[in-house]
Amino acid sequence: MIRMFNLKWLVSTLLFVAPAFSFANGVESEMEYLEEVEVVTDVKRSKPVEELPVSANSFNMTKLESSGLSSSKDVAVFVPNFHLPDYGSQMTSSIYVRGFGARIEQPVVGMLVDNVPVLNKNGFDMDLFDVQRMEFLRGPQGTLYGRNTMCGLINLFTLNPFSYQGTRLFVEGAKGQELKLKASTYHKISDKFAFSMAANTQHRKGLFRNVYDDSWCDPSNGLTLRSRQMWRPKTRLSLENSVTFGLLKQGGYAYGLVTDEGRQPVNYNDECRYNRVTLSDGFVLKYEMERLDISSITSYQWLKDDMLLDQDFQPQPIFTLNQRQNEHAFTEEIVFQSKRKEKVWNWKSGASGFYKHNDMKAPVVFKRGGIDQLILQNANAGIQSVFPTERLDISEEEFPIFSEFVLPTFGLAAYHQSEFKVGGWTFAAGIRVDYEHVRMDYRNGADIHYIFTYLMKDYKLLQSRMEGKAEKSFFELLPKISVQYDFDRKNNLYAYAAKGYKAGGFNTQIFSDLLQAQLKGDIMADMGMKFDGMNDTPYDTGEATSYDPEYSWTYEMGGHFSYAKNHLNTNFSLFYIDCRDQQLTVFPAGKSTGRMMTNAGKSRSIGGEFSTTFTYENFSLTGTYGYTNAKFVDFYDGINRYDGNFVTYSPMHTASLWAQYIFCVNRRVLDKVILAADWRGTGRIYWDEANTVSQPFYSLFDAYVTFQKKNFQLKGWCRNIGDTLYDTFYFVSVGNRFCQAGRPRQIGVGLSYEF
Repeated sequence: MIRMFNLKWLVSTLLFVAPAFSFANGVESEMEYLEEVEVVTDVKRSKPVEELPVSANSFNMTKLESSGLSSSKDVAVFVPNFHLPDYGSQMTSSIYVRGFGARIEQPVVGMLVDNVPVLNKNGFDMDLFDVQRMEFLRGPQGTLYGRNTMCGLINLFTLNPFSYQGTRLFVEGAKGQELKLKASTYHKISDKFAFSMAANTQHRKGLFRNVYDDSWCDPSNGLTLRSRQMWRPKTRLSLENSVTFGLLKQGGYAYGLVTDEGRQPVNYNDECRYNRVTLSDGFVLKYEMERLDISSITSYQWLKDDMLLDQDFQPQPIFTLNQRQNEHAFTEEIVFQSKRKEKVWNWKSGASGFYKHNDMKAPVVFKRGGIDQLILQNANAGIQSVFPTERLDISEEEFPIFSEFVLPTFGLAAYHQSEFKVGGWTFAAGIRVDYEHVRMDYRNGADIHYIFTYLMKDYKLLQSRMEGKAEKSFFELLPKISVQYDFDRKNNLYAYAAKGYKAGGFNTQIFSDLLQAQLKGDIMADMGMKFDGMNDTPYDTGEATSYDPEYSWTYEMGGHFSYAKNHLNTNFSLFYIDCRDQQLTVFPAGKSTGRMMTNAGKSRSIGGEFSTTFTYENFSLTGTYGYTNAKFVDFYDGINRYDGNFVTYSPMHTASLWAQYIFCVNRRVLDKVILAADWRGTGRIYWDEANTVSQPFYSLFDAYVTFQKKNFQLKGWCRNIGDTLYDTFYFVSVGNRFCQAGRPRQIGVGLSYEF
């Protein structure tokens, strides 16, 4: 489903940026080094990721802003074996790393923002602005960071008011009637106190049309406010508080029907939307002693969101889903670690806890078409096999199946890691003890008026209910051992083995299916009758309400190398992952309406990653490549076996090239011109466990040009220059196939000013 790269648009873009090549060379201004004033790492690390036994990629402020990378999904395309597909809405933060991931429920990757964990993955897709550094760590991070970091960690650090002072303004417009405005100010009142305030707002009319009413199906409006205060009352004591508030109102879910003729336009009759309110307050305290550092990270997080879906994604009135969450969460962690000196033994220990309480409502409204197709059709087929002239009917034109859940979760953990240095060798071992308890209180039901013409002359009220509670506890040990040899500070080889896990939980979105089956059975029981198949479901109803944790053992070797006085930096890694009880999101067979998480038996992943960066004077070139061969070893879904097939939704190849050249003009009207271009390649991605449908490898090209005069910057850019057509998501629901296309060509212009 790909249209090949359009040569005409590449030539046009080159002609757009070519005139800048006439300018003379020069030296970069200090603005490019804004983010290097103060090295930032999280509280559990004393060294940058390049000096640790981990496969990682990091991005500084210059790279993020010069390439216009404004979300985690934008940045991830430059990270090997790290896939964050852009589809649905900002609620859809599906992450796939080295072959593993999931579309709903628990992620395989954790996220920290200024050392504060983001507990709900619905908040992962946020607008990035004034980001000083962003890191993508691959491989299990569970020993230090706990649950749901089985495949890695995203570490994000915002601009520090102690390292930068000034005011920044930015405005950008792009195709799709997209407008972004950003403003921030950073002030250092004294050597002891600094603060910042920042605001970001965005508006987009849309990129995808819904042909049903010729409306834009993906408009978006958002606002983010951030305040940060940093206090250093004593040399050894620092305190920091960050408050972030976000509002989001958007459409989305540009899913089009797939037929034998190919992808059809988006065409559905009911509204789709996603609205979100978030609030996060993180407090970090650090105290340095002679031989010990102590850190405390405390946070409160609130997420309230509202998703409305035309669940059938068709122009007929079938059914809708409205999921609303109101989640409050608290986290606390205390970290103790030895002062980093050139000594034999260094260590870190910690304890953490969290509690979150989620009130969720997820009613499914059946319209007339859904009542006929999904409830009455099969029922009447069974009835009429016995009574050919009789029928079952429901009088409502539409009715809700209400679903209400209370989902409290809490967890406790303790961990320790020791490092022993012997010459150039560093041996490390760590273990984490992790306990988690989850509970679900559920109340589901529907009220209908039905008639069975063989027995009844008028409609009768039936109230069907499904209520109860369930709970699970998980106790995990997460060990890790590693060895590293340092040739010097910038060159090393490493190897490690580590266990990771992804928490289990409950399938809330399958209850509409369960209640449909119960509703049919209640009707028959109310009449004192039973017909075969009336309340059958395509799965075991007892097992469908929950899913188990996912476990993995990762074995990795790699290295970090620096050559030519740090002008050339290269990283590589090779890995083998053995996974048990892999969590997979499935839409049950037939015309079922829900989706659920299930556990595969076993799977494994083999692959490697390579990245290199070359810088010389005003020229920079970065290349990355990741290969993943992830297959099911033992997976039987109750109908088919998929042993030996590729794992779904994770690309086999990810690759990128990014180049930049800076021309210093030193003229009255212009100081500098920055040219940049990149290429990204992804695929193949298998969409189903049988490996019959897939997205082949596709390529995207982008180009950027920036004109700078003192503190002003004017930037023009074009993404997906060739307007390449590709699918970013594919699924089967209610017996139909759907997909969403990737973003089309976009052209934009931005203006920034600093003072």
